Amino acid sequence: MTVTISELWEQRPVRWLLLALLSIAFFYYVDLRGSALGELLRPAIGEPADSGLHGRFACALVATVLLLLNFIAIRLLPRNYQVLVVWLELLVLFLAFFYSFDLSFEFIGRKIGFLISQGAVTTIYISLISIAIASVIALVAALSKMSQNPFLYGISTFYISFFRGLPLLMQIYLIYIGLPALGFVIDPVPAGITALSVCYGAYMAEIFRAGIQGVSKGQAEAAYALGLKPWQTMRKIVLPQAMRLIVPPTGNQFIAMLKDSSLVSVVGVWELTFLARTQGRSEFKHLEMLITASLIYWILSIFFELLQARLEAYYGRGDRR
Repeated sequence: MTVTISELWEQRPVRWLLLALLSIAFFYYVDLRGSALGELLRPAIGEPADSGLHGRFACALVATVLLLLNFIAIRLLPRNYQVLVVWLELLVLFLAFFYSFDLSFEFIGRKIGFLISQGAVTTIYISLISIAIASVIALVAALSKMSQNPFLYGISTFYISFFRGLPLLMQIYLIYIGLPALGFVIDPVPAGITALSVCYGAYMAEIFRAGIQGVSKGQAEAAYALGLKPWQTMRKIVLPQAMRLIVPPTGNQFIAMLKDSSLVSVVGVWELTFLARTQGRSEFKHLEMLITASLIYWILSIFFELLQARLEAYYGRGDRR
């Protein structure tokens, strides 16, 4: 009787064996002899650095056994606890990886308050203003693209194509350096906000268009039958229903914008990335500041992800009503 690969894969022992082999290969490639595991196995393998392939394979085998036992132990827990334990374990590994760089925590402690109060606040400030302006631009561009007017359609499609086709960094330079050449001097912060707004407005225009078109045409026809004007129908009937389709991807765009706002540091905006570079350069502690800034970005992203989930739940309840 012939056994197919899919049928073979459905057998749990085969999956565990494959996982074990891949883990051994991975840990063998990483070479854990110089880690704490190598020191722990010193009585069995001798001097870790001189143990050769034998010590390398022994470390890989022990690491694989520990990994599989960890998987088995986690699977015994309820699902919510499984997720929590996995998060905690990955966080510990993540922090241990950074700890291995021999960072100056005293320097981080002196600078982290400034990074948050000045850099993170500026990053959030720029991102919030930019996403608000980008939403207005996106709505106008989406309605223009849906319009039967060829003039409005041409402008909106050109705008969407142009600003989606250029890298954001290039747009920042064009606005900050190009406009003064035409006689319009613009400060770094307005230049960064303008670049983020027009860039993300082009991407979000398609989100708004898809959300509006996702509302049944019968809704608008019923509104017209009741005597509502087109702009009243859009504001009171179509847009409120389209929000449940617009909010989730718009939240994703904001989180992406929050990180892309680091690009405005090239024109001297005192946001998080700019301050991390300058503060680290002052005492040659670049890695400390970059890692700290990365963790702050991550925490901000988690906060806005949770906020996005609450908004999605709110609009979901409104849709069910």
